[in-house]
Amino acid sequence: MKRMYSLIAIIIAFLCFAFFRENNGFVTKQRIPKVGVLTLMHHPALDEIYKGYVDELAKEGYHNGKNIKIEYQNANGDQSNLKTMASKLVDDNSTVLFGITTPAAQALANSTTKTPIVLGAVTDPKAAGLVKNNQHPGGNITGVSDQAPIREQLNLIKQFMPRMKTLGVIYTSSDASAVAGYHQIKRECRKMNINLKTYSIANSNDLNQVSEQMLSQVDAVIVPTDNTIAGAMQTLVKNADAANKPVFPATDTMVKQGGVATYSVNQRALGVQGAKMTVAILKGKSKPADTPIEYMKHGTPVLNIKQARKLNLQIPAQFEKDAETKGEVYK
Repeated sequence: MKRMYSLIAIIIAFLCFAFFRENNGFVTKQRIPKVGVLTLMHHPALDEIYKGYVDELAKEGYHNGKNIKIEYQNANGDQSNLKTMASKLVDDNSTVLFGITTPAAQALANSTTKTPIVLGAVTDPKAAGLVKNNQHPGGNITGVSDQAPIREQLNLIKQFMPRMKTLGVIYTSSDASAVAGYHQIKRECRKMNINLKTYSIANSNDLNQVSEQMLSQVDAVIVPTDNTIAGAMQTLVKNADAANKPVFPATDTMVKQGGVATYSVNQRALGVQGAKMTVAILKGKSKPADTPIEYMKHGTPVLNIKQARKLNLQIPAQFEKDAETKGEVYK
């Protein structure tokens, strides 16, 4: 009988040990953090944000597939996909969510009020309905703004176009970031006594016709941070070249595609800063509710010499020097 009790005790001990090992292994697996990334589309500026994000996570010691899992979802320009993709990332128990573009961030915000969300490239989070206050978000959302240095950009346009009579602005009316950027441009133009004519599109299909109309009525064009136009920049450049008019866009990638010049928010830097904020949340060092929205303080000078010369524009000497030494020059 004693031998039987001893045998039963050994079996129970073995089962407990096996259960502990299996359960402990399960817990270990679950402890690997998961970051869910949602973006609206592929285009160079947004891809740079994602690349900067992943690279900085690795620099901070979080290597995808090893000690962190990054699940990437791309709506490929179709906003109807965002809701389903956002729900999937939430249902997959993401530890932190990273939303690139305002529509992606809004889809994530509509899917959860608990999982921390870090914004990437949202011009005005409060205006987009994502936070109560940009300095004191107060919920589960914080992040980085891609607000462009509008006054710097307008001063630059005046240097390139000293005889300019009318400046045109074109933006996507369904993009909250683009709308916020447009309002900033409008306010600054009033302060600087710049005559501004406004044109808007509902989607990329409108860009060809609306931009042709605009370019027949203005001397130059400014484009705010606008993902739809960035994704169809070649259409705008084609029409601008035909009208022999310059385009001054918000980002370096759009200058590379045929814009003339800008003071650009560094897209990669947005991703890097978003990753730093993500890491702080993962390590329990910060909470979105108490973390102010962060801004890039200075624009980077970016110049497309080839495009400027094609349009017979006089390049401001100091700006060219600054672009060569501190920024980017496309030849």
